[in-house]
Amino acid sequence: MAITNFKPQIWSARLLVAWRKALVYGGPMVVNRDYEGDIAESGDVVKITSISDPTISDYTANSTVITPEELTDAQRNLPIDQSKYWAFKVDDVDKRQAKGNVIPEAMSRAAYRLADTADQYIAGLYTGVAAANDLGTVAVTAGTPTDAYDEVLVPLKVLLDEADVPKQGRYCVVPPWFEGRLLRDDRFVSAEKAGTTAGLRNGMAGRAAGFTIMVSNNVPNPAGDDYVIQAGVNAAISFAEQINKTEAYRPENSFADAVKGLALYGSKLIRPDGIAIATASQT
Repeated sequence: MAITNFKPQIWSARLLVAWRKALVYGGPMVVNRDYEGDIAESGDVVKITSISDPTISDYTANSTVITPEELTDAQRNLPIDQSKYWAFKVDDVDKRQAKGNVIPEAMSRAAYRLADTADQYIAGLYTGVAAANDLGTVAVTAGTPTDAYDEVLVPLKVLLDEADVPKQGRYCVVPPWFEGRLLRDDRFVSAEKAGTTAGLRNGMAGRAAGFTIMVSNNVPNPAGDDYVIQAGVNAAISFAEQINKTEAYRPENSFADAVKGLALYGSKLIRPDGIAIATASQT
């Protein structure tokens, strides 16, 4: 790479695309970007305004006097409080001897590591779940293939149903071992029983119990063999991110090309009843 050919906007755009492709918890199935707005520096705040629900009243023909009520609004803040950087260099000798251009590959790896870090951050938001939507600890035994479906997925579905969470667009993020249990249950493996033959996108493994099942190694593991499985809709969590700066430079103490970048992002569980969780104990 020649520093003279480096265009920050193009490289930042490439990095953003690569980052978003690697996200699971931060992907469009799990989070929304409705309030992303403009992020300039770490510490910025995205304002989220909500409106109160109108009151539903009885109407009697020829007698009811309709008086429109004044709706109230409320504002919540989505802080952009995560600021991460990366930096690497490629020595001129190594660059000369390497086949192909190693810097784009390194940029791609930087995007993946950023995505992994952001995913872990978003995965930790489950602690704000509404108390009524916490299924508690459930044993998922290796000798009973139906446990994963019957003891976790179906009860999570019921919790979301009882919370009036829309059925469309529901997801469930599980660890690889849990997916392995599901693969032993034909309600997950069989296309006609799973309810879809559609192609799967990043992180997606199939459908079951009305959920698009997504697999991630970032499923929270608070203790031992316990893993927090999260289900819900993307309206519950908002995420905002931006690659704020990408710069190429020549380090003074070496003969090398170097690139550094700064990523800003933040996420908030804005609807605690829009997700449900179960602590699946691997037994």
